[in-house]
Amino acid sequence: MNKHLSQHEEDSVATTSSWSRRDVLRAGGAAALAGLGGTLAVGNAWSAGAPHKVTFAWSAIAFCLSPVVVAQEKGYFEKNGLDVELLNWGGSTDQLLEALATGKADVGVGLIHRWLKPLEAGFDVKVIGAAHGGCLRLVGVKDAGVTDWKQLRGKTIGVSDLNSPAKNFFAIHLAKRGVDIDKDVQWRVYPADLLDVAAKKGEIQAIADGDPNVYLIEKRNQGVFTELGNSGTGEYKDKICCITGARGDFVRNNKPAAAAVVRSIIQASEFVAENPNEAARLYAKYSPKVPVEDLRKLLTDLTYHNHPTGTPLRAEVEYFARDFHTAGVLKKSTDPVRFANHVTYDVLS
Repeated sequence: MNKHLSQHEEDSVATTSSWSRRDVLRAGGAAALAGLGGTLAVGNAWSAGAPHKVTFAWSAIAFCLSPVVVAQEKGYFEKNGLDVELLNWGGSTDQLLEALATGKADVGVGLIHRWLKPLEAGFDVKVIGAAHGGCLRLVGVKDAGVTDWKQLRGKTIGVSDLNSPAKNFFAIHLAKRGVDIDKDVQWRVYPADLLDVAAKKGEIQAIADGDPNVYLIEKRNQGVFTELGNSGTGEYKDKICCITGARGDFVRNNKPAAAAVVRSIIQASEFVAENPNEAARLYAKYSPKVPVEDLRKLLTDLTYHNHPTGTPLRAEVEYFARDFHTAGVLKKSTDPVRFANHVTYDVLS
């Protein structure tokens, strides 16, 4: 999969090292783990008692959430003193956050780009951790003359949902570069697996969606598309994507269990980063349409060493809140600093 920066982004990214991106992320992940020290130790004193039952909501169709499967299958939840029931959530993000807020689930994972607006509405759900970065991509149709984001003016971008993470992310990405996302471009909705069909018919000139769908579209249409943007490159290369959230009273009243969830996901994310073959094999049963080898390639390109907690996590939530605020997604009256302070919770302190 093409993860390199497009030409227009290259001047904003320092290339002072000959290390590969994966090497840098591995070093950063190791440093982060070292900095957290004993807070991530498996089998800590709290876990010595009876396992704490936790209901964990996630979307089984999202390959990027493979750390959830790894944490269950490789015993990270158990080693951290948890008895986890995985709840495959098929509803909307609002419904998931409502499920957390009302006690139908204790914790859940999802894309920060979908969570911020509903969290602004007042759900008593706290962001307590993160699993990885990357996984959203924007590709242009070469024959339509769209090989750079500047060529999108006057064009139509296909999306699977007008509130999809990819639509939200790239709308903000373009708005920050002077594109009027309501007048300069059009957004048109198609079923995710028909976006390439719409492109070949000339109905859209670009696609904004997540992997594995964009990866599979490129695979069955060799040479048709070119990457215009990527949530794992440029200014976003070290930013989070999927976050872990928990019910407010769960973190307030059972902080050790919430901390154990965060430890488990971080440990499982590190496992995915270091063992993409095994992680792909474990996750494959949830994705029968994507071959294991393709899953391995996809997992390799995500930033599974990127899982901030505490102050760094709060800073990342504030960063995205500022983007959403600038683009008009969050209300003008919302203060990104106060918002980030309110919705994040440091369970490892």
